[in-house]
Amino acid sequence: MVDLPGNTDHSQNSPTTFGSKDPANSAGNLSGPAQASLDMLMDVPLMITVELGRTQMTLKHALDLQQGSVVELERLAGDPVDVFINERLVARGEVVVVDDKFAVRVTELISSNKQNAIAGEQ
Repeated sequence: MVDLPGNTDHSQNSPTTFGSKDPANSAGNLSGPAQASLDMLMDVPLMITVELGRTQMTLKHALDLQQGSVVELERLAGDPVDVFINERLVARGEVVVVDDKFAVRVTELISSNKQNAIAGEQ
């Protein structure tokens, strides 16, 4: 569940949607065959990944990992996490706890222009 500002009712364990669920409102008021095609896509599952951080290590170090090992990440505590949809960066946010489960409060949506700039930095 994504915890958005103003969303304080966590009594139901259901996913939060972004924007309108009405395809007509989110796709420029399509009608006819175009609307039917868009409606068909609304139930397509997407892989959502939240990346806490990354690190690099040698094969030897990786093979030495055992239960209780600590792997340090490049990000600092409190840094925003990256939210990917199908391996594409779409947002950044902060980790929160909702009903004893981790969640992400989206703090920034990443535009296509910003995605291209970030890809160029890597």
